[in-house]
Amino acid sequence: MSILVSPSPVPNSHSIDLASTVLDRDAYLIDLLNQIVQGVERHSNNVSWLQELRERAVFWVRQSTLPTTRDEEWRFSDLSFLRKIQFHVESRYSTSIDDQSLPSLPETTTSRLVFVDGVYSCELSSVTGLPDGVVVSNLTNLPSTYSQRIQEYLAQSEGAHELFTALNTSGMVDVAVVWVSKNLVVETPIHLVFVATGEQSGISLPRCLVVAETGSSVTLVEEYRNFLDAENIDVDTKDGASVQYLTNAVTEIWVGENARVNHTRIETESAEAVHIGKTAVSQARYSWYGCHAVTFGGKLSRHNLEILQTGEQTETVLNGLTTIGGEQLADTHSAIALNYPYGTSKQLHKCILSDRAHGVFNGKIFVPKPAQLTDAAQLNQNLLLSSKTRIDTKPQLEITADNVKCAHGATVSQLEDDEIFYLQSRGIDADDARHLLVNAFAAEVINQIPVVSVRQSLTQIINSNRSL
Repeated sequence: MSILVSPSPVPNSHSIDLASTVLDRDAYLIDLLNQIVQGVERHSNNVSWLQELRERAVFWVRQSTLPTTRDEEWRFSDLSFLRKIQFHVESRYSTSIDDQSLPSLPETTTSRLVFVDGVYSCELSSVTGLPDGVVVSNLTNLPSTYSQRIQEYLAQSEGAHELFTALNTSGMVDVAVVWVSKNLVVETPIHLVFVATGEQSGISLPRCLVVAETGSSVTLVEEYRNFLDAENIDVDTKDGASVQYLTNAVTEIWVGENARVNHTRIETESAEAVHIGKTAVSQARYSWYGCHAVTFGGKLSRHNLEILQTGEQTETVLNGLTTIGGEQLADTHSAIALNYPYGTSKQLHKCILSDRAHGVFNGKIFVPKPAQLTDAAQLNQNLLLSSKTRIDTKPQLEITADNVKCAHGATVSQLEDDEIFYLQSRGIDADDARHLLVNAFAAEVINQIPVVSVRQSLTQIINSNRSL
């Protein structure tokens, strides 16, 4: 976890050529940054405080370089192919998307925000089914009484200067905002949908801010998906040019004292996409936060999940499921900083890999000396369905407190022949037996998702994937 440090004042990004400043360290990043800044200039949302956040982020990006496999945090995720792609930012989406083509969750038909290629869609969104005291809106339409309040939270999480987080902030023109008032229990799940239409070499920068005030409770489903038929993609597959688009998403969640946030994150991008996501969570004392992160899509996908405990006796539950095939790479990095006494965290991350897929898991739990009587457990389980798959796993504990209960571990296995034979002896053919075992492996994570229709949808995706 990094400390947020305010940089020295920077020039106005609208009045300088970013590619010519002496601070620039990476020409490719500067070109990408110019594209993002030009996209910002096409919008009219130039509120002074928002512009200051963007300028600070521009300053950080200009001093950064694209990660390489020589960087410890990226040594299994090679981003060098991105340098061969000229990404661009679109200000409007052109693909026609109707309500029928959106994911259907019966529980959220009147509690849904939709963004298409990073642009808020009023026509596809509906929040009429939510009670008073909860605000679900994009930044542009946010009630004026909240404009001042969100400045205390937006882009204020730890790690705001990390490269991809700063890139997102530098192009931030709109935000999906969920604000739950004090002591309010929201029974209806809230669905945030971010749609990518598959614009060739396009980049979208989704941003979420969730604030759950003291004593409140909310269930959130955050979904990233595409409406691109992969069979119709006609792109050059040489030199990394098969990447169709890039999604760089950031979600900040602030869980107040004694508040409860149940968060499901689903990523089903195109197999020709790059998805880099960040979830930064701050937990006040006595709070509860649960995250169920499910990854299916992306040529390369990366999810950074960071939990910062800001008070004693918090409870954190992290469940993850990665199911990929082909030559996909899915990378999950998590960091839990338990800085106060009596904290509890339980983490289970599962990977199901087929064909030539490559899975990465790196989980860190920090327990400094003040965090006495902490109870933390972390487990990564991996199921390899092909001899050509690869998994790199690194559960990690860093403990200096002397009165704690902490455990971590990892397992790597294949389907057992005797298990398949047993099911065959009961009249189940070999393929169905394999799917039954795979589904049972995934069910431990899926069954903990609180929204019934989401559980059913994810189970159906796994059942229909015949490569497993």
